[in-house]
Amino acid sequence: MSIPSNYKQIILNSAPSKEVNLKYGEESSTFRIEQASFDENSVKDGEVVVKVLYLSNDPTQRGWMQKGIDAKRMYAPPILENDPVTALGLGEIVLSKSSKHSVGDKVTGRFSWQEYVVVNEQSIFTTIDESAGLPLTSYLSSVGMTGLTAYFGVTKVGELKKGQTIVISAASGATGSMCVQIAKHIVGATKVIGISGSAEKCKWVESLGADVCVNYHDADYQKQLSDIIGDDFVDVYYDNVGGEILSFMLSKVKPFGHVVACGAIAGYNDKEKSNVTSWAEIITNRLTVRGFIILDFVKDYAQGVGAIVGAIKEGKIKITEGTSVVDLTSEKDVLAKVPETWSLLFGSNKPNGKLITKIA
Repeated sequence: MSIPSNYKQIILNSAPSKEVNLKYGEESSTFRIEQASFDENSVKDGEVVVKVLYLSNDPTQRGWMQKGIDAKRMYAPPILENDPVTALGLGEIVLSKSSKHSVGDKVTGRFSWQEYVVVNEQSIFTTIDESAGLPLTSYLSSVGMTGLTAYFGVTKVGELKKGQTIVISAASGATGSMCVQIAKHIVGATKVIGISGSAEKCKWVESLGADVCVNYHDADYQKQLSDIIGDDFVDVYYDNVGGEILSFMLSKVKPFGHVVACGAIAGYNDKEKSNVTSWAEIITNRLTVRGFIILDFVKDYAQGVGAIVGAIKEGKIKITEGTSVVDLTSEKDVLAKVPETWSLLFGSNKPNGKLITKIA
């Protein structure tokens, strides 16, 4: 496969402090499109050139590009103004100067919003074994970082046990929907309660295995949750949102229970919406609140992937229904639509499950 001498990439034009500006060509535009040049002779030993096929859309990318971010407090390099916008991705190696990877290998890694990327072999996360028969997109979702985040969050951080009760916020999202299935079908939780943003989404969450799901847009959603939880409270709360829902749920976790701090999507575009108002609950009920990132469990990846793949083969985990792929390959300017697709994560029209963008 020949590599063009020029390819397109999306650059962070103006780091956002609140809502992103998806329009191009304005001074305040969050993104801009540029042409990048490629010279095969510039590829160093140990590097590979990857044609990007799929891009993962993740809320954490919003944190990477936050205006004024302190790099010393980040677990991954931030995206600075005039840098390419980074993302987890999947692609095919089209040129290799690595002894570990060959042309034609399908790989995942931290790539960028661009058509081709040059990366060091150490930046490759996974070399895909296509003989396993799984959809390529599953390596960015159920058996990728998303699935592993759910698996280790539920089993290692939340320490959920068979017969216990768990509440999961953003339960129709990429991580939340995997949490529901792992809690119910792998761990064997007695009661799995989801929280999502519409009656339709809640119905879908229940189809995955949740015993019940509550729409947080209902005016009485807190009363609904209180009635469902009852006086026994819950063993684990898996938090993907922060803010008001977290503040409420801290009062519903039983003494010595666990709170898994995985995400704070409610406040990614407005920090004030991530405020917690019931901190005293942590003290009086001796709750364990633990934040984590998937890199904490690198040594356990193989075990986690094995458990998830085993559950998929047994029909316990649904992978096709939990992935939404937006195919941009028919667009005249494929990359131009990438930010718009990513922004669906923060709106009411977000598809269920993992959101993936196909660009080639």
